[in-house]
Amino acid sequence: MGERAEPGCPVPGLPAWIAIAHATLGLMHPQQPSTSLTPAPASSGQQGTRRKTVALSLLAGLVLGVAGTGAVWAMGADSDSPAAAGTPAADAHAACEALAGFDAGQYLDEGPAGEIALNRYAAARALSASAAAGDTTYKELAQTIRRSQDRHAQVFDFDATVKKDLDRAREICRGL
Repeated sequence: MGERAEPGCPVPGLPAWIAIAHATLGLMHPQQPSTSLTPAPASSGQQGTRRKTVALSLLAGLVLGVAGTGAVWAMGADSDSPAAAGTPAADAHAACEALAGFDAGQYLDEGPAGEIALNRYAAARALSASAAAGDTTYKELAQTIRRSQDRHAQVFDFDATVKKDLDRAREICRGL
């Protein structure tokens, strides 16, 4: 075999079939840049229509979002209600609900019943304090619940004084 180069083969002495394989697979030639399938530039009329469509879609979304939020607000919170969410009245009513669900007999129970009693008693104090901080109308409720808990912490029992304060707090709740 001679040292002659096949036509189109850059390496001298390479058999023709290898040169053809290399040429077919593109191994010896730099890869040509691929032509991407980009759309033709849109005319200014098409761009204007596209912008209008996007703008109208955004505007429609905004209007629907505001309308939906307004509807939920109107149906969910009755502004004439004395216990509208986030108000001292709502906190006082929630404190009374927690106190209504509180069972002193389960306070020392182990398991879920005891945890529920403990958390309802604590919630009644926190919510009544929040109500009193926002409106002095609820100050007596907060003081009565606090006094019952302070006494309970001193004697570790629901004695007559603690029960008297709890009964007074429930009486205040019935008046709300």
